[in-house]
Amino acid sequence: MATARTETGLQLRSTIKSGGELEINLVEIDTPAPGADEVVVRIEAAPINPSDIALLFGAADMSTARSAGSADRPVVTASVPPRYLTGMAGRFDQSMPVGNEGAGVVVAAGTSGEAQALLGKTVAVLGGAMYSQFRCLKIDQCLLLPPEVTPAEGAACFVNPLTALGMVETMRREGHTALVHTAAASNLGQMLNRICQKNGTKLVNIVRTTAQAELLRAMGATWVCDSSAPAFHDELTQALTETGATIAFDAVGGGKLAGQILNAMEAALIRNAVEYSRYGTSVHKQVYIYGGLDTGPTELSRGFGMTWGVGGWLLMQFLQRIGKAKTQQLKQRVVAELKTTFASRYSQEVSLAGALQLSAIAAYGRRGTGAKFLINPNKTGA
Repeated sequence: MATARTETGLQLRSTIKSGGELEINLVEIDTPAPGADEVVVRIEAAPINPSDIALLFGAADMSTARSAGSADRPVVTASVPPRYLTGMAGRFDQSMPVGNEGAGVVVAAGTSGEAQALLGKTVAVLGGAMYSQFRCLKIDQCLLLPPEVTPAEGAACFVNPLTALGMVETMRREGHTALVHTAAASNLGQMLNRICQKNGTKLVNIVRTTAQAELLRAMGATWVCDSSAPAFHDELTQALTETGATIAFDAVGGGKLAGQILNAMEAALIRNAVEYSRYGTSVHKQVYIYGGLDTGPTELSRGFGMTWGVGGWLLMQFLQRIGKAKTQQLKQRVVAELKTTFASRYSQEVSLAGALQLSAIAAYGRRGTGAKFLINPNKTGA
């Protein structure tokens, strides 16, 4: 039976108009009555992840962002450069809800025993449209959180933790023994460091500033390479020689970094090669691009032989490959270590309206280390 259901709620939407303008606004939507195996969750925390920003802003130039509307119903618009419009055509004039994951309290439940058992409980949820005050979801999209875990602590249960675990699992399944991670000072990168330290897995961290390098070393990271340093290639090659890492996960995507990693992997392998081959070493070197901090072309300066690969890596596709049983095992590890290995930190908590303040957009839009925002859709004010 559904009880204590709020009939409507606000939802954050993003639209790319065919005329070349982004519009972000808040829309009042009906809250569906839950089916037998569904629940309604009052969302109280939802992180702003890079993947959310990609949908939220699309290809818009946010330096052109303008604000209108009222304080509690702001409307943000920005221009999309003409050269990017073709890539946005698939979503023209569609008002799209945003937010991959979140957490909150179940305020209504369907008639099944499993749904009723969640009534009043705090759950983490995955399923899109999480920048909403209320979400109706199937019970298998919910992860019951321990009583001592708050929605803010459980809001990022899925994307970053499962991505980090998925990287280590992919490494193992593909026969590698150590890995490389870029943009490694991020929340995800810090989780990956804690996982690797706990598992005894060798991890090479690539960061972009001295401050980020110092942050990771203070956390106990052994191999940290600053891509802005003049000696980056030599330091990376040495770290790869020491670790034997031949698989990398790249959050940057564009530019020369993926190629630099492959070249350094080859240089490290050559140090231990017993004979020369004009085709390069026979050990497979792999870079998986899983993010787009640099939206430009991926540039490869090929000095890494013929045994290599560059491809994309997506969390949901990975979870489909490993199956429900293994996915559930990974989720249970996340819940068990939610306050330690998989703890997330936020620089600011904002309301739905607060997330559309131009100052907030400028802050989380930089996607910088230590600048992760948390949206509380049921928070009043900014």
